[in-house]
Formats: sequence, structure tokens, C-alpha cells
Amino acid sequence: MSVQIHRAAPEIKHLAKTDPVMRRLIREVGPFTLTPRLKRSPFESLARAIAHQQLHDKAAESILRRFVALFPTKRFPAPADLLAMDEQAIRGAGFSQAKVTALRDLAAKTLDGTVPTGAIVRKLDDEAIIERLIAVRGVGRWTVEMLLIFQLGRPDVLPVDDFGVRNGFRIAYGKRSMPKPREVLRHGERWKPYRTAAAWYLWRAADRAKES
Repeated sequence: MSVQIHRAAPEIKHLAKTDPVMRRLIREVGPFTLTPRLKRSPFESLARAIAHQQLHDKAAESILRRFVALFPTKRFPAPADLLAMDEQAIRGAGFSQAKVTALRDLAAKTLDGTVPTGAIVRKLDDEAIIERLIAVRGVGRWTVEMLLIFQLGRPDVLPVDDFGVRNGFRIAYGKRSMPKPREVLRHGERWKPYRTAAAWYLWRAADRAKES
């Protein structure tokens, strides 16, 4: 699927202009098609992210389905509903004790305002969001970066600790060994202010290598 760079979105034009490897990758992969889930609350987004930590997507989604089914509405619970739910029932859905503790801390910190509402989070800059959300047990910088990319649609996020991003960088740039996060960060300076799109293309490079 070819991309006509001169007619493309601003992020595509910028990446293609500043980085010949990105230009080639864009031509090979096709258009940038990331669609963020803007309607999800930070609470739900982080709860789902906690579920996905160290698990394959299918396993995490199966656990989340059982978790949601615990609640009378059969919809994703509110923080107060999660706190009221029996811990053993949550464990029974498939969560480890560490993740149950993290979910309960997330719910408590949402109720006390540490985790902002969707309306408030949209007004904060990326680093302010990261600083607030890593106060939640079990939530690190990478988890918040995934929220910034996939839920909030922030355009300039480069998750350099992400294995897929680093592996995609290794493949696309012909590196013999896995690059250190600081190497990806340094190279990524040229991608600003569209590092999210660059990360997305690096993920695609990693995916394509798996398929071939």
C-alpha cells in the first residue's frame, strides 16, 4: 500500500522529510491508522492496562470479560463499585493478588482525585499526567505512555522502554543488537513533535518481521 507523501498527514510529511528510514517504512507499511479510544476514562484505561501487564492480549481480555461480568450492570465498574467488590471474587476472575491490590489502589486514588477525570486529564500536559498516574500502585511510566497514545491520542509520545518499539528500531535501522532506550530517545529527537506516529511505525516494523 503506497503512501503519497506530498498529500499525506502532517506527521507523515515530517517523519518522511527528517528521516529516510522512516520514509521507507511509511512507504512499506502504508498510512498511519492509529485511532485512540477517547471516550474511556483514565480509571478504565489504567485498569485495563493493569490487566494486560505481563499477559498476552487474549488472556488479559478473557480476564477482563470475567471481571466486568461480576458487576450487576455488566459494564465496566465505577471506582466505588470496584472497592465494594469482594477481593476473592476479583481474584476468581483471574487477577493476581498484586493486580487486585493495584486495582483497588487505582480506584481509591481515582476517588481522592489523584487520578484525574477525563475532562481534567485532557487539560494536562504529558509529563503532568505521567507524574500523577505513576503514584498508583503497579502503574509505571510505560503504562501511562500507553494511555497517552491509545486513549488520549497525544501526538508526541515515544515509549523507549517498550520492547516492540526498540525491536522495531533494531529491525528498521539494521542494528545488530537491541538498542538501549537512550539510543532510541536520542535518534527520536528528529521525529518531534510526531513521535507517537514514529512509535506506531516501529511497532509495525516489528510486526512485519514476525509475519515474514
